[in-house]
Amino acid sequence: MTQPQHPTTAATAGQPGAPRIHPERQRRVRSALRMFSVAAWITGVLLLLLVARMVMEYGFNMDVSALAWVARVHGLAFIAFLMTSLNLGLKARWPAMTWVVTAISGVIPFLSFVVEAQRRKEVTATFQL
Repeated sequence: MTQPQHPTTAATAGQPGAPRIHPERQRRVRSALRMFSVAAWITGVLLLLLVARMVMEYGFNMDVSALAWVARVHGLAFIAFLMTSLNLGLKARWPAMTWVVTAISGVIPFLSFVVEAQRRKEVTATFQL
């Protein structure tokens, strides 16, 4: 007679020697990952909008006064991005360099999307989410 497997054991049944992740830790990491992903996407979109605004203003001498709010909102979104990446990094126990690279990705156009996908893949695999 076989005994029912724990959900985390079932997820790792095909991986011999893989450590079991406590369900509560998985829940906390999943929640932190979700917040990080949302913040990364919002920051990335606002950064692209900010770059477009700057190109229009300084490259083409266009009046972009209607987009004056973009820089402030991106700044606030970037702060949220830093906080959510720190939160995820603490829960996932990232090394400092991983967190630094993740944090910098919020100020380079398109990089926040790439790094978000990479971190999502890593965290999902590590914590069997």
